[in-house]
Amino acid sequence: MLWSDPENEPPEELREMQETLRRLGLFLALAMVVAMLVLGLG
Repeated sequence: MLWSDPENEPPEELREMQETLRRLGLFLALAMVVAMLVLGLG
């Protein structure tokens, strides 16, 4: 995004990797919240 020119799109692999990382980060955040709730309630 920031490292490439507007007309120069990043390769497909990079976009897929970014989306996977974004989903993984979201999943990790959710898992952390659930773990904190379980620990707090337990």
